[in-house]
This record gives sequence, C-alpha cells and structure tokens, in this order.
Amino acid sequence: MYERTGWGWLAWTVPADGTLPERPRQIGVLPPGAAMTQRLAVRWLTRRPATRIALAPASPVSFRLSAVAMGIISLFAAMFALGRGIPADLVLPAMLLAPLLTEHLPDRLDDQAGEHVRSVEGDAACHYLQRLAALHTYLVKAAADSDRYELHRSAEVGQNLLWDAAGLLLTEDTRLASAQLIDRERLMLQLADQVAQTLERTRTEARSGEANQPCGHEGPLGPLPPGFEPAARPGPRRSPGTSPLKGYRTRTQAESDDSVRTTDVYLLFAHEAYCPGDGAQEINTTLVAADSLLHPHVLQPDGAQIHDRLTQGRQPSEIIPLSTLTHELNGGPGWPAVGDWEKVTTDLVQLVHTGECDALSLGLPEIARALIITGPYNHVSAFDAAADEFITYGPKERAAVLAEVDMFLACLVAEQDLWPGQGLLPPLFRQA
Repeated sequence: MYERTGWGWLAWTVPADGTLPERPRQIGVLPPGAAMTQRLAVRWLTRRPATRIALAPASPVSFRLSAVAMGIISLFAAMFALGRGIPADLVLPAMLLAPLLTEHLPDRLDDQAGEHVRSVEGDAACHYLQRLAALHTYLVKAAADSDRYELHRSAEVGQNLLWDAAGLLLTEDTRLASAQLIDRERLMLQLADQVAQTLERTRTEARSGEANQPCGHEGPLGPLPPGFEPAARPGPRRSPGTSPLKGYRTRTQAESDDSVRTTDVYLLFAHEAYCPGDGAQEINTTLVAADSLLHPHVLQPDGAQIHDRLTQGRQPSEIIPLSTLTHELNGGPGWPAVGDWEKVTTDLVQLVHTGECDALSLGLPEIARALIITGPYNHVSAFDAAADEFITYGPKERAAVLAEVDMFLACLVAEQDLWPGQGLLPPLFRQA
C-alpha cells in the first residue's frame, strides 16, 4: 500500500490481520522544487501493483495479467487482420510484440521514473528516514495552512535536507554516514522548533485580538502573575533623559550617595525554568521590585547590598537586568564584594512561589532570554536553519526585549505597583 505525500511517498506492507505496520518498507523523496515530470514519476511508481499469473502453482515463471489479456486480444486481432487479407509478415510480428511490450515496458518505465526520485529501502535506512520525514511532514503542513514566508522557507529547506539524507542512505552505509545524518536531523529539529514557536506566536496574537495590544492576561512574554487584572495602557513612564540603551547607564562617582538613590526600580533576572501548573506557560525569567531584595527571607546582608547597588543613579521605573549589574562590576569580579547573587535570586524565586512578594513572571523565547543574560554591549549568535545562516543579536535587540517587558510591566502597575513583601529590612545608609 502506497501513501503519497507532498514530498514523496511511503510504501507499507499491511499484515494479514489488518494491523498498522510501525515502519514502511520503502520511502521515496522528491527533489527540491520538483517539476511536473518528477511528480508524474511518483504517480507512476506508486501505482497499484500488477497482478501476475503463474504458469503452474509451483512455477517461478509468471506473466502480468495485462500481458496475458493483451496476448489474447492481439491473437483475435491478428486472425481478423489475416482474414481481411493483410500480409502475415506484418500481422504476426505485431501480434507477438504487443504482449511482450505489455510485459516488459513497465519495468523500463520504472527505471526511467526512478531516475527522477530517490527511494530508500531496508529497516535501518527507513527507520532513520521515517523520523526525518515525520518532522518534514509537520513543516509542510504548517506551510500549507499559512501564508507566512518563514514557514514556506522552512518547508523548502526541510525538503533539501530530506533529499540529501535519502542520497546519503542510498550511497553509504548508515554507520559510515551517521555523523552527516545526525547533522541533518539536528537541523530538521531546529526547523521544527522554529516553526512551532512561529505557530505559537501566531495563536497568541489571534487570541489577544490584536498584536499591538499587550495588556491582556497573557502575551508572548508570559502570563501576568496571579492577583493582577489587565489595565488600560498608560502613557510613557520614562523621563526624557532615559538612555536609549535601557537597563544600563554610565555611573559616575558623584552618583554614589543617597541623594541619587531611586527605589522605584525593578530587578530582572533569568533562572531555571519551571511550570507554575494549570497548563500555564513555562517561566524562565522573573521581574521583582527592587525592595524585594530587602525581604528577611532573602540572604542578608547580600540582598541589601545588591539593593544598594541596584538603586544608585537610576531612572524612576527603570528595569535593570542582573547582567547589567555584572557589567558594572567589571564583568563579574566585583560580585564577591557585593553579595552572592545566585543565592539571592534563588531566594527571590522562592518568595514568588510562596506568594510572599509580587512579580512579573515571564516565559521569554530563547534568544530574548539569552540577550537578558548577556551584558548590555554583548552579542548573541544563533543559527537560523530557515535562512541557512548565523544571525547576530546585540544591544539594539536587547533594548527591544526590555522595551517589551516594560510594556507588560506598565499594564501591571498602572493601578497597583508590585508588592515587595512584608517586614522589609531598612536599606543601607551611605554617609555623604
């Protein structure tokens, strides 16, 4: 039984009991950008198998049913032609040639059609190519249901990977070509992951009604924390002097006293992902009010010292990623003199879990999360399988991520600011 697909076909051997087989016996793949000739070749190769008639029950010799039928028809046609006076030297060769062509011509056409495609047989080869074909089928289906360019481009690249893998399996042993096959499967998995993220973003935008309305209960950055209702989007909260590279400002020695302390700021940090339950989105980044660092259940005095560093020389309502503090501390060597940031952020996540402080819980995409983890002037490179190239993200994209987080935060605090918790310790006091 043949199963035709947009990228080729699968041939299945169905057992007598009618149960579905786990693995196809043959997988055929069309070349990328297949023309009508290649698609007609697939139609020919996946036609219904010919019925054969054996000369005897135990005889290995058999003929196509169509060849036997043609032989009978040509015999009666020859008798009719001879009766009409047509010369026998014309009638007899035609009578013999017709059933021979019917018997052997399909095999020659099979060979010609096989040159336009790549078909793989054998348990090991089919087992591998079936996994790859399942991923590619997902890409093709996603592209068929959408007009987005990136989905169609992913399907095109997937067809190239499937075609290359079929060529490797035809020319080399699976063990010898394992490294190259693994590379292609890894690329196909990356494509499938990118397509899944694109579809999820599309569904999220459809649920929210409009992509430019971020004040709903949930958006691409993750759900709002429990206890907060969406509010009307407020106006800009930043002063005209805010740096365009949000989350980092050059600090001078004159800004290190209490006169420039700004407590209305927020700490943004990434952490090990967790699922809050009830089918909610996975959380991998958290934003808390700066004063949550003064909570008695946070490691002290480390939390207070980080709070002191976080609130010096900032703009009101500024979002400061933890990596920005790392950058300001000479890339990390200055942390021991300030505090144990790993223990402090772990305690903060625990506070959020137990409801002892408010937070904006985010499920950032992989690239956005990487930009938050890196410093304000660092770059992140990622391989885009759809475009077959490496893409570099830097300060501009990091600022865009922070701007999107700020929009969600603005919706959250328009009516009620983040609660830092109870029993807070006093902040450190610096003498002028």
